[in-house]
Amino acid sequence: QVDLEESGGGLVQAGGSLRLSCAASERTFRGQAMGWFRQPPGKEREFVAYIDWSGTSTDYAEAVKGRFTISRDNAKNTVSLQLNSLKPEDTAVYYCAASYLQGGESAIYYGSLDLYDFWGQGTQVTVTV
Repeated sequence: QVDLEESGGGLVQAGGSLRLSCAASERTFRGQAMGWFRQPPGKEREFVAYIDWSGTSTDYAEAVKGRFTISRDNAKNTVSLQLNSLKPEDTAVYYCAASYLQGGESAIYYGSLDLYDFWGQGTQVTVTV
């Protein structure tokens, strides 16, 4: 069992920044790929970013490339998402998720929700004009 708890969401003006953090309760976190997803109001949950177990392999949704950065600290069992140059369309509930895979396999698309079996409760990010 991997319990995940997100923090760092809030209200920010367009062009601003936020840093989201996700704390994991289990040491098994260190061997798992991690992802960030988001669910905009009235829409389905969508992929934002992924990082493999070692932190050397990452991937991002096209909509956030160049603006968001995912990172992890295995010593602290945390994964973070730095959100820069925020836009109103980034408004969503952001979720941290743990995969049952390690990550790093180039043939696997880690943007699929099906690869993640543990999810946090989410943190709200609201970007105003």
